[in-house]
Amino acid sequence: MTFGDFTTLHTGLRDGVLTVVFDNPPVNVLGAKTMRELRDLLTGVRDDPGVKVIVFESANPEYFLAHVDMHILEERELLEELAAAAPPGVNVFQATGELLRHQPQVTIVKLAGKARGGGAEFVAAADLAFAAEETAGLGQVEALMGITPGGGATQYLRERVGRNRALELVLAGELVDARTAAAYGWINRAVPAAELDAHVDRIARTIAGLADGVVAAAKRTMPPADLSAGLVVENDAWASLIGQPASQRLMSEALAAGAQTVQGERDLEALMVGLRAR
Repeated sequence: MTFGDFTTLHTGLRDGVLTVVFDNPPVNVLGAKTMRELRDLLTGVRDDPGVKVIVFESANPEYFLAHVDMHILEERELLEELAAAAPPGVNVFQATGELLRHQPQVTIVKLAGKARGGGAEFVAAADLAFAAEETAGLGQVEALMGITPGGGATQYLRERVGRNRALELVLAGELVDARTAAAYGWINRAVPAAELDAHVDRIARTIAGLADGVVAAAKRTMPPADLSAGLVVENDAWASLIGQPASQRLMSEALAAGAQTVQGERDLEALMVGLRAR
């Protein structure tokens, strides 16, 4: 069974577990179309009693969600549509994370490859996240682009890993391996790559098989924190930087140097540092 007519997502439901596969070649950038499809999917299954758990994974083993599409501001009409539907006080990027954080089903990220920027924010917004020890990586690369995160990272990371580590992750912009991410608390656990599918499947099926009312009761007793005030400050900070000549130059030069290509994204941090050194 599938849900919706999507172009960047593939879905399938089995035994109460809805699997959502990101498929937006070449590197799964998080564009406006994917955000709209995520919104439509999550709101569409919100009250579906047949969906107990939602697992997110990628059709590309190397990239989960590379980061927000650097061309996204060119999608004006779609962004305006998303903004009009977003809750008060959050931008379109934050709206995706907040929708995920407040989803009644348990949400799980299965991270085999890299997730940076908005992709890493998506991981932090999910209820649970498990990553492949040998191949997964997480990074908030925005500072290297001349901006600060604008999709929830400043709030989600501070809550998950503490202020000192959040500052490190946001300002150093380094790609973090799965074991470090688990030690920091960014994800639940690093798992050998060969065991990742089975591990996530076991967790998802266990949760989906719980007695009626158990998941709802657990999520009611452990609700997501109210981060609304911090998200407003985050958006103001991001908005003050995104239009600056320095950030526009860095992103333009990054695209010219290979960002958003399979090869260029393999070490995006080194690419960005090299541009800043010019």
